[in-house]
Amino acid sequence: MTGPVPLHLREYAKAPAGGTPTLLLHGLLGSSTNWHGIARRLAEGHRVLVPDLRGHGRSPAGDEISYAAMATDLVHLLDGHGIPRATVIGHSMGGKAAMWLALTAPDRVAALAVVDIAPVTYPGRLADLLAAMRALPLGEIADRRQADGLLAPAVPDAAVRGYVLQNLEQVGGAWRWRIELAALSAAMVEIRGFPDPGAAQFPGPALFVYGTESDYLTGEHLARVRTLFPLARLRPVPGAGHWVYADQPEGFLAAIAGILGH
Repeated sequence: MTGPVPLHLREYAKAPAGGTPTLLLHGLLGSSTNWHGIARRLAEGHRVLVPDLRGHGRSPAGDEISYAAMATDLVHLLDGHGIPRATVIGHSMGGKAAMWLALTAPDRVAALAVVDIAPVTYPGRLADLLAAMRALPLGEIADRRQADGLLAPAVPDAAVRGYVLQNLEQVGGAWRWRIELAALSAAMVEIRGFPDPGAAQFPGPALFVYGTESDYLTGEHLARVRTLFPLARLRPVPGAGHWVYADQPEGFLAAIAGILGH
């Protein structure tokens, strides 16, 4: 693995700079903008940093996309901002990156909140979605509405299309994906899985938040969660699917309240 890449960062610092900062990590095909509403709320009492993870948003992919590489990027980011420890909150892929950071650099994580994901391998749910995005004829698109229509046969869920189309941008009159689709497609086996941490454990407070309408974190995953995170606590968010913080923002904020400020 090569060295860290510079991560594009949004920083929210309405609150005084003192105290433990909060680091928010987005999921696959997301970006720092996904957290904007939550970050603004959290910034009322905390310094909040929201990066684009490598290969996403405005951050480069580097030579590889892996959880080890993401964790290295995050340590580099914290070092660059003079932050010894942060409360780390990650959703989906970002939750796996947060877990790997906590397991491999536990001194940098004051507390951990993992949102609707477990440290396990998942089925290839998004391979078809990535293929549909790569197949979109960008040179023939007039506007986002047309792009949405072209994606619809392969991606029937309008909410999912809206989520991925956040990555479509127009530059100099031409449409392009603001995401490293080829690199992400090549890394899908890595992203679906989770590295073997050996005997490592995270000794600090860990919160696993899940949507009651989602099947990403279930009873079959709990033994693995508790092996790696002995202090893990579970927090359900009623009525939320996989995008917990977007589906039920108030419920999400209530669920993570106890983990902030450690």
